[in-house]
Amino acid sequence: MKTYPKPPFPPQPQPVPGSQWKMQPQPDCGEQSYVGSGRLANKIALITGADSGIGRAVAIAFAREGADIAIAYLNEHEDARETARWVEQAGRQCLLLPGDLAQKAVCDAVVERTVAQFGRIDVLVNNAAYQMTHHELEDISDDEWLKTFDINITAMFRLCKAALTHMAEGSSIINTSSINSDMPKPTLLAYATTKGAIANFTAGLAQLLGKRGIRVNSVAPGPIWTPLIVSTIPEEDASRFGEQTPMGRPGQPVEVAPIYVLLASDEASYISGSRYGVTGGRPIL
Repeated sequence: MKTYPKPPFPPQPQPVPGSQWKMQPQPDCGEQSYVGSGRLANKIALITGADSGIGRAVAIAFAREGADIAIAYLNEHEDARETARWVEQAGRQCLLLPGDLAQKAVCDAVVERTVAQFGRIDVLVNNAAYQMTHHELEDISDDEWLKTFDINITAMFRLCKAALTHMAEGSSIINTSSINSDMPKPTLLAYATTKGAIANFTAGLAQLLGKRGIRVNSVAPGPIWTPLIVSTIPEEDASRFGEQTPMGRPGQPVEVAPIYVLLASDEASYISGSRYGVTGGRPIL
């Protein structure tokens, strides 16, 4: 079994949204370790926030399982090109789709361009997220509250709605929630609130789409070592990130990817409306 890094980590503050290539230690997205077995052969997947972190790990895993990938991301072009390099190295196609998912027009365009390139969408992974740390309620502006909701949950609604026309029976929608949906961190109030909304959105949507044969599930990661951490939480907290888990460390993106593979695959044909924690031992009940 591979040994992963434990805190403390070196100081490394970054501006939002952060760049993976600057992080120390580098997050492990499975570049050197994930081995596919054809579980997603010839599927088409649209993954948001796949330039780095969990999204990159999911993209690499999906590609090695046989899927072609469309990657929606904000503006982290260097990170996105690196993800595309790994997807193409696996022998699959990769479409890069930069843009701000807080805008409805971008959500619609991301779906349209994916379908124009690949003809359909078999798997939609809503993973893009925004967070900022605040110690007082008064420090959260109206604009930031709305931005957090627009990126984290409203974009999810818009992408699902736009993609449904292009998703056949047997397709899968996977939404990234968080352990914050059960254990909300007060300094991430807006983010944690959206993650609770995602859990409920997923559970309700699964019931709406059951008759169409489209499955909807969510994944609730605990502390995972990604650019979001070093760019949005205080330096001292980032240096000790993941220390509070029973395993005493943050998870790596590659450790989250396998549950997305399962939920995207035909093996999960009767799994819908569920939420799966990847938390290093912190319970989600």
